[in-house]
Amino acid sequence: MKYRLIPFALLLSVLFAGCAKEESKQAAQITASTQTTKAATAPQSTTTAATTEAAIAATEPPKPVHNEPPADLLLLVDQTIEVYEVMTISEMLCGFNGQLEQPDTLVDTNEIGTFETTIRYTFADELYEHPVSYTVKDTTPPLLLNSGYDAQITVGKEFRLTEHVGVADHYDRAPVLTSWGTVDTAVCGSYPVKAVAADASGNSISWDLTVQVVEREHDTPKNAPQLSFDQLRERYAADNAHFGIDVSRWQANIDFNAVRDAGCEFVLMRMGYYYDTMKMDEYYRTNMEKARAAGLDVGIYIYTTANTEEEVRSNAQWIAQQLDGQELDFPVIFDWESFSNFQKYGMSIHDLNMLFEVFADEMAKHGYPVMLYGSRNLLQEFWYPQTEHPVWLAHYTEETDYEGDYALWQMTDRGSIAGITGNVDFNILYADRMEAFTNDETNRT
Repeated sequence: MKYRLIPFALLLSVLFAGCAKEESKQAAQITASTQTTKAATAPQSTTTAATTEAAIAATEPPKPVHNEPPADLLLLVDQTIEVYEVMTISEMLCGFNGQLEQPDTLVDTNEIGTFETTIRYTFADELYEHPVSYTVKDTTPPLLLNSGYDAQITVGKEFRLTEHVGVADHYDRAPVLTSWGTVDTAVCGSYPVKAVAADASGNSISWDLTVQVVEREHDTPKNAPQLSFDQLRERYAADNAHFGIDVSRWQANIDFNAVRDAGCEFVLMRMGYYYDTMKMDEYYRTNMEKARAAGLDVGIYIYTTANTEEEVRSNAQWIAQQLDGQELDFPVIFDWESFSNFQKYGMSIHDLNMLFEVFADEMAKHGYPVMLYGSRNLLQEFWYPQTEHPVWLAHYTEETDYEGDYALWQMTDRGSIAGITGNVDFNILYADRMEAFTNDETNRT
């Protein structure tokens, strides 16, 4: 609340008016009230304003601001600031014996190069303000997402390394791929190749792969055994967890009553998928209707390859339009997993992480929290640690060694449950972890 200063002369007039004769009290009070109102609304006289300013100046003289650092100042700037690194001014000054006025101000690290930022501080009871130079670098090599370990090419087809591998860089949107070795696509056989991925800053990684030239490409069979839903519940019963499935059109017609009777508590379903246009999963509406009717908790996810802010916001708006205010039992899940040839999307690692935040921002406008889906390796190496949104971890193993935070675990894609023909993904929900995020989300909104 702001307070207005009342001139001392006016205050005396009010006090003297209160000491007048009884028959003139009312008039004196009216006069004082009128004077007070005028003082609050009309400009003060030059004499009164000058007196007030002089009084303030006498009690709080402004400190002069020096624009040159003092001779005894210790000022060392971190010379290894990584691009996109979250760093405050106090952290950037690795050697400093002054007292910063705003130590938690963030340094701009969104571009590589040499920049200036202004620091304001006190030293020996004097106030200083002047620019400081700092350098942002890219010293991180590209990330290998897909090594091409099972690269196959049919006889007569041209070999292009980028079609068989996936790389990403933290900063560079177009790392360069090169290879050494001869691949004779006219003759079936195995051909060793050395591959290199380099970014514009001179950082690089290299690895070996073997290219198979074959008459006809074939899929590598999965040897993992199926896991029944009873086995899932029995194996992880001690974890105080909840058990469910995720489905899409690949499961076709589902008997959700049978699924429920088998002990399933929730189902996450694909609402739609986006490549160049948004399409609704062919079984989404049926799955949602029947799962709700069976009394199962429900959630939705979208599979997307969007690589621009406009596309991601459009994805989120489409989801909100389809939901039309319907309540869900889970946050809306962002599923971006087209990493085998990631370089073709023209994005950096930072770009996609920011697109997830754009998605979260847009969904929040419609009242829906979000969750990030990712495999163990990508959550560890590609996605930034999540502090505001829960994570759905995909790691097909009996016991995960993922050390990050996650609320949901997709532990197999070869599950078997009554009501579904063929394989289905099994998921384990840790409700306390999910509630921690949803409660934080509620508090923020």
